[in-house]
Parts: sequence; C-alpha cells; structure tokens
Amino acid sequence: MEPNELKSALASGLLSFPVTPFDAEGEFAPKPYAEHIGWLSGFDAATLFAAGGTGEFFSLAPEEIPAIVREAKAAAGNTPIVSGCGYGTRMAVAIAREAEAAGADGILLLPHYLIGASQSGLMAHIETVCNAVDFGVIVYNRGNSILQADTLEALCERCPNLIGFKDGSGQIGLVREITARLGDRLTYLGGMPTAELFADAYLGAGVTTYSSAVFNFVPELAQRFYQALRAGDRAQTTAILNDFFYPFAAIRDRNVGYAVSAIKDGVRRAGFDTGPVRPPLTDLTTEESDMLAALVRSQG
Repeated sequence: MEPNELKSALASGLLSFPVTPFDAEGEFAPKPYAEHIGWLSGFDAATLFAAGGTGEFFSLAPEEIPAIVREAKAAAGNTPIVSGCGYGTRMAVAIAREAEAAGADGILLLPHYLIGASQSGLMAHIETVCNAVDFGVIVYNRGNSILQADTLEALCERCPNLIGFKDGSGQIGLVREITARLGDRLTYLGGMPTAELFADAYLGAGVTTYSSAVFNFVPELAQRFYQALRAGDRAQTTAILNDFFYPFAAIRDRNVGYAVSAIKDGVRRAGFDTGPVRPPLTDLTTEESDMLAALVRSQG
C-alpha cells in the first residue's frame, strides 16, 4: 500500500490494536491470532495494528514481529495492517524493514526506549526510520517522545512517507496547534488509553479517528460509539460512556497495566484462546474478570 493510500485508509473509520495470543509456553500462537483477526476484520475496522501497544509490543522480541505481521496480513482480507515499531534508532530501522518485508502496509513508531531526547534527537530518529522504508509511517506522541509543532512540521517537509500523527499525551493545546498548522498533511489519531473517554475532546481538536482497544471484544459497541461521535449524537455517546466505558475504566484502573490485561481478558471471554499476558504485566484476578464479563453481558 502506498503511503497516501494508508493515510486515506486511516482516516476512513475506526482503528484497533488486536491482542497478541501466547500459548502455554509463552510463545506466539498463530492460530487463535488468525481467528481473532479474521473476526475483527468483519466489523469494518479501517486499519488493524499488529504487535502494537495492546498487542504487547514491549514484551515481544524484535524477531517475533515479522511472523505476527504475516499472520495478520493473511487473515485480515482487505483490511490494512500496520506494524508496531520502536526502541532505539538502529533497532527501529531493523524492525521497520522486517515489517515491510513481511507485508505490513506501514508502521506505528512508538516512543523510543526509556530516556528522554531533545527535539533535534527525535527528528533525527524519526527521519532515519522514515528514510529506511518506502511505506507509510505514523508517529506516536506519548511518554518520552513528545514532538513540538515545529519539529513535526519540519519532519513533514523532509519525509513524504510520514503520513500519520497519533497522540497519547493528552496535551490538547499542542494537538490543536499541530492540526491547525499542518492541516490535511497528516491523518490524526487519538491514542489515549481507552480512547473513547477522550474522543469528544480530541474531535474538537481536529482528531477525527482513534484506536479503540475494546473493539477487540465488543466491536459492535465500539463501532456504535464511533458512529454516534462522528454524527454528533452527544446523547448516544454520553449514554455509552455511562453504561460501559466509565465502568470499564474503573476495572482497568484497579491495577497498573490493566489497560492491556483487561482487553486480553475480554477477548478471552469472547471465545478466543489468547493465553496470558507476558510479564511484567499481570492478568486480571478471577473477581475482576467476572466483573468485566458482567459488564459485557449488561450491554446485551
């Protein structure tokens, strides 16, 4: 897929990050992954992100990523697949090239590892990765990798295949400055944990789509919320927030790392053999898992 084709695909609807299933030995389990990806691709996801944050990118060895991408591409039909990518520049370049060779339609460049960096350092890092591949690159503004508007504007001038900006910082003022200055040069994605909680604010800042983690196990509900949001149906989005997303966030917030663990538990409850999360994450307790199952049942 050409970079501008991916840019258009990202903007066309709701996005999601499938979980990565593991077997009893903790290895990637391709069969349940393919089954889950095939199921999700039937619910009109605009793009699916393989080995992303919800897919436990941070727990995957770089050499595992190409196999995950290939399995996703084989199972997703016409749905574009974007691969997670990250760490230091040399590792990120290697991951990006391997993902491209495996058939990914683009990469999401997650924050580099651990230490902060200057704007010039971030620019060099992102430009190097963009120059190493031909497909589309999306940058993820979060944690220790916060791009200022000037930096992102310069990167857009230097890197034609930089086609997306995802924000997980919550800095709405910065996001609005970026969307105001760069306009339609990029597709803008909301990337806060449980993005639906912030979707109204991000829509007002010029961000028209986002990645829905709960799409993994309640895709119809996720789509209903997204469609109501885009239609300006505030009564509908408010009702879904109160009935599902705020109670879900209360379960998610019971322990650190549950933004991933709760999603994996939901997928397991939906009938897919995901296996456990990898350390250092921990799975929900039985009580918490039952709470999540009851919440899902309450949605009919």
